Amino acid sequence: MLLVKSQYRIARRLGAGVFEKTQSQKFSLSEANTKKPRGRAPSDYGRQLIEKQKVRFTYGLSERQLSNYAHTAFKEKDPSGALHIALEMRADSAIYRAGLASTRRAARQIVSHGHIVVNGVRIKTPSYRVHTGDVITVREGSRTSPLFAALAEVNPESGRAVPAWIVADQKLLRAEIKSEPTYNSVDMGLDYPTVFEFYSR
Repeated sequence: MLLVKSQYRIARRLGAGVFEKTQSQKFSLSEANTKKPRGRAPSDYGRQLIEKQKVRFTYGLSERQLSNYAHTAFKEKDPSGALHIALEMRADSAIYRAGLASTRRAARQIVSHGHIVVNGVRIKTPSYRVHTGDVITVREGSRTSPLFAALAEVNPESGRAVPAWIVADQKLLRAEIKSEPTYNSVDMGLDYPTVFEFYSR
């Protein structure tokens, strides 16, 4: 309960998209009824901080993790695209995107507990980087776990489409990375250039 309340407070400040639990009509209606008129516009620093926090909470990262990802991506020709690929192709994020977990938090737990196999090798690190051609499956001994038993029933109700860069089969508990994801700020609702502004201060 404390976690849920904390998530709702953060989502009210940063936007509904930062947590799966707040991406709902109920939350949107609650926001519309409780929103108060804002005063002056936030400073550049305030705007940058909000965008940075949106990315951090969306992917469930520590400050150090996001900082490392951002500084590494900034050296690339397309920093925003590089950051997006680094975040989306974490094992926990790819598993969430493939529909093998209901939230990224659940995906992190699934990986940490050793339920996931990549190319036949068991992994336990949520930040493990997957690549094009990698095949992600649920470990044979974990397939009867309640974590996965209801996937075929729950997933259609989530309204969450599997992205084009992943081919997934929830019934077989299998996903294949077909390509690298591409960054679109409108679709993602995340402004990576502003995040880079924050870290380049």
